Amino acid sequence: MDYSKTAAGVLDGVGGEQNVQSVVHCATRLRFVLKDEKQASEKAVRAVPGVITTAQAGGQYQVVIGNDVPEVYAALGKISSFGGGGTGGSTPATDAPKGNLFNRFISMISAIFTPLLWALAGTGLLKAFLAAAATFGWIDTTTTTYTVLFALSDAFINFLPLGLAITAARYFKASEFTSLAIAGALLYPTITPLVGASDLTFFGIPFTMVNYVSSVIPIIIIVWLQSHAEKFLYAKLPGAIRRFVTPMIVVLIGVPLVFVVIGPISAILSGWIGGGIGWVFATVPWLGGAIMGGLWQVFVIFGLHWGLVPLFTLEYQTTGQILLVAPVFAAVLAQAAAVAGVWVRTRTRNLRSLAAPATLSGFLAGITEPAIYGINLPLKRPFAFGIVGGVVGGAIMAAGGVFATAFVVPSGLALPALFGNGSTIMMIIGLAAAIIIPFLLVVIVGFKDPAEDETQAAESTDVSVQSPLDGTVIPLSETPDAAFADGSLGDGVAIEPRSGALYAPFDATVVAAFPTGHAIGLRHADGLELLIHIGIDTVKLGGAHFTPKVTAGQQVSAGDLLVEFDREAIEAAGYDLTTPVIVTNPDLYPEVGAAASGPISHGETLFFAQAVESAVAAK
Repeated sequence: MDYSKTAAGVLDGVGGEQNVQSVVHCATRLRFVLKDEKQASEKAVRAVPGVITTAQAGGQYQVVIGNDVPEVYAALGKISSFGGGGTGGSTPATDAPKGNLFNRFISMISAIFTPLLWALAGTGLLKAFLAAAATFGWIDTTTTTYTVLFALSDAFINFLPLGLAITAARYFKASEFTSLAIAGALLYPTITPLVGASDLTFFGIPFTMVNYVSSVIPIIIIVWLQSHAEKFLYAKLPGAIRRFVTPMIVVLIGVPLVFVVIGPISAILSGWIGGGIGWVFATVPWLGGAIMGGLWQVFVIFGLHWGLVPLFTLEYQTTGQILLVAPVFAAVLAQAAAVAGVWVRTRTRNLRSLAAPATLSGFLAGITEPAIYGINLPLKRPFAFGIVGGVVGGAIMAAGGVFATAFVVPSGLALPALFGNGSTIMMIIGLAAAIIIPFLLVVIVGFKDPAEDETQAAESTDVSVQSPLDGTVIPLSETPDAAFADGSLGDGVAIEPRSGALYAPFDATVVAAFPTGHAIGLRHADGLELLIHIGIDTVKLGGAHFTPKVTAGQQVSAGDLLVEFDREAIEAAGYDLTTPVIVTNPDLYPEVGAAASGPISHGETLFFAQAVESAVAAK
């Protein structure tokens, strides 16, 4: 995937930077809060290479990318002012999120927890492996080796309030280091021994010290209050003292406020929630497991699963275990098994090529979006069969009292988090049911195989590509850029332009129109995909001297004006205007034939893109 190309296409498709209020990313998707969702073109965004699908839920416009979303988010930050140059996943909103209270809550949870997810999952996986090793006697728990391994795998979730302090401060626009000072006080070594102690007072005010290790609610609430307090103090205090007096006052008031009010109340709420979860799984465990196993992937579709993440951490904080996670393993593996069934049964080459990596991603990493959006949901039956497997497997595992002892992303690799916790037999039966049932249903009952897609390559025909420029045609190998010259990016030719206008080389759909105007991607009705890159390294101009005339998703006819550019100004700025015109899908069009050379005018034949059978026959 070309991350920059994908980021630029997505940004253009959602209405440009001016239409974006905020953007964050989670494990698999970019989550935009748009000023006007009507300006976003669903067709254009979905046509961007690398985009799996789009969804609108929780007050967000969500673009599903898959495992590469951190890199696309980072690329997005390089071409915008969102600050996404890293892969942390959080960009503060410029205004408060719009929508009802539930949508705003989902948006907040997603923004605060997303940057912490992979660190939590990675260290949780280490803890799961360590617990499994101890259970099977592979490591002596009395050794310093075990102590070190336990510390490095358990530290992050223990000190979770520190991480939440940073992400909450970014979301609420509070001072991150002041938030850290507050969180640090909650976890201070002389404070934690006071948990459960009697006769505690603060300036005569009695209070009960609760456990803030792995806590979630207190730090989020106090950082929210901190953000309002800082705005007030910055507006009232003299400029000479506000920078150091503000954090002093906020910490002095905020920490005792947590100890005396927020902490005890949140502990009561956490106890109720944890107790409620425990009651359901103790009284009718199969029902709780069936609901979680059946609905989890439905929540994922709408991006609402983030609303349950705090419940996992709250349950872990109050009970030291997570009953809710076990049925989610069944839900995840069931969808992976369903797409594996598609992989085995389908006779469609393209569908099989999608199903293979989606199966591995689901089973190994627990990332099911490629399977759901790319295959199971469009085919309908595999998704339904996956839900059936999740319901049955989740019910069996919950009935066996299976639980996790670490915060993990449910996946095949994370299964050690369940080992030795509850009935091992019921765990095995539940996992087997979750995998076998949807797999067999898909293979035996089947689905409507989109066989017409399989003939796409066979039906592809040679495409005549007209020159998009007035200029001189040169071999691609003479392009002053190694990536183009050696054909790494695709086969084609290059043109040295003599005018400042770029025209459509055939009737096409614009699949990528870079905001900078320096490059454009087109798709012919027969499937040919073409990239035209005006100049070498001209992206560095940031759009200067380029005037795009089309947008992604737009239909154009041969000869339509696509981009105007100031040839003299670009060359004066020191840039080479040699323009590669390359085919980017060699699987369908492996060769370029009858290429022109020398002087050419736009509209004249530049080359023929040869389809698979033509290329084979020529050989």
